[in-house]
Amino acid sequence: MYKLILVDDEEDVREGVSQEIDWHEHGFEVLAKAENGKEALDLVERLRPDVVVTDIKMPFMDGLQLAEAVRRQFPATRIIILTGFDEFEYAQKAVKLHIDEYVLKPFSAVELIDALVKVKNRMDEEAAHRENNQLLRESYRKSLPVLREVFLSSLLTRQLAREDIFAKASEYSVQLQGSEFLVSVLCLDQKKKDEQQILLFAVKNIAQEQVKLGAYACLVFLHNDLVVLLLRKEGETKERLEHQMQVLAEEIRRTVEKYLSVTVTVGIGTVIRDVTQLSYSYQDAAVALDYKGILGNNRLIFIDDVEKQPRESVRFDERKEHELVRCIKMGTLPELHTVVDELFFEVEEGNISIQNYRIYLLEMITTILKTAQRAELDMDQLFGGHSHLLAEIATFNNVQEAKNRVIDICEKIMSSIASGRHHTYKRLVDQAIAYTHRNFQSPDISIHKVCADLHISPGYFSSIFKRETKTTFVTYLLQLRMEKAKELLRTTDLKTFEIAEQVGYSDANYFSFCFRKHVGLSAKEYRNSSGKEE
Repeated sequence: MYKLILVDDEEDVREGVSQEIDWHEHGFEVLAKAENGKEALDLVERLRPDVVVTDIKMPFMDGLQLAEAVRRQFPATRIIILTGFDEFEYAQKAVKLHIDEYVLKPFSAVELIDALVKVKNRMDEEAAHRENNQLLRESYRKSLPVLREVFLSSLLTRQLAREDIFAKASEYSVQLQGSEFLVSVLCLDQKKKDEQQILLFAVKNIAQEQVKLGAYACLVFLHNDLVVLLLRKEGETKERLEHQMQVLAEEIRRTVEKYLSVTVTVGIGTVIRDVTQLSYSYQDAAVALDYKGILGNNRLIFIDDVEKQPRESVRFDERKEHELVRCIKMGTLPELHTVVDELFFEVEEGNISIQNYRIYLLEMITTILKTAQRAELDMDQLFGGHSHLLAEIATFNNVQEAKNRVIDICEKIMSSIASGRHHTYKRLVDQAIAYTHRNFQSPDISIHKVCADLHISPGYFSSIFKRETKTTFVTYLLQLRMEKAKELLRTTDLKTFEIAEQVGYSDANYFSFCFRKHVGLSAKEYRNSSGKEE
């Protein structure tokens, strides 16, 4: 059922059309009726209809001015013009405004229904096109190989959350279950620009054939002009997984040289146990590949052979930092517990050194403190200063104690940020109200002028204003002007047109219309009822 607003300054037209047409039978619901463009625009802003049916010739704001305002603010709203004006200048302007249908006065209910049905059919077609699951599925099926490659590449360049990884893996039919993972990268040794992409695809195809022949649990894909092998196993030792990668990579290298007459060098990374850390194994494989400048091409290079130093078993990477900061700023308490559990998962599962553990905690606490500092929180008031928190790192007796303390710190900061956000909302609304009280006499005051004064966007302002005041800005401004007008009618001898000017209406007739609509009495009747004579 599409929602509709009917606009015409002639009451008999509004009521006649409203009663003669079975709106529901034709798929429409009349939300409201307006007798001029200004009233209609207020209704459109408040009710957001699908269709506006409007006359052209109306007081205060004509139909084309209304159409122009609606097109600018709500471009998806359909507009049907009722008019007896067929002059070129009107038609020319209407064309520029992309009016959906025209109905020439005098018109019958059948003619208006014909226009409505045409607009409805177009909206139905667009809705059907958007919702056509068959088309979407076909489009998705065609895009799936590309989406799959993008997803696999993202595993190498970003640290994604575990649940996000497995959700996407399931969506793209990618097998990622395993307890150990190892990444290798294959690089063409002879880079001929005109043949490079073709050769890369050929190497990829050979790699996929070797994976099938050996029944390896291995994914093969392209990333940054490299062929990537992602080998996974369940319950294998580190040495066994490295041996399998060695056998597979060596067979690919030999086959490529035999059938393509080109050579490849293979960099082999470190075995990792957590699927969220695939980027680490990839980075190590890329570093191993760099050693071909020393060791030569057309060979396998293990990172553990060329860099014997101990590897870090836990790292506070960009993904973890982003998730923690996002949760502190905008998350809920259950989300906080989930994020902290994720941060400590590797610590609880891994066999890491105390030095690595303390550095990891230091990076975590530092990130939390930076977030609090950016939010301009008083750390002395909350915790007794930064140094106090940093010193605690060496005092934790176990991992659970450290987790509990991190959660406690984050909860206090989250509470302070939320409180500060509420005060910010209230301050902005108070400033907007003060601005409105200072400027309501101006005919051109608008939500855009208020937002320009506050340096915020209209969309953001509208949401916080309604949240704090339980009403829209347009309604608030109208109520303020009417209250001021009532006060002037009670306490002064000013003429109605003078009062209209003092409360922001350049058109005294439109003021009278709004006053009667809002108060239920004319300005003169209200003044007489309050004991004051006009």
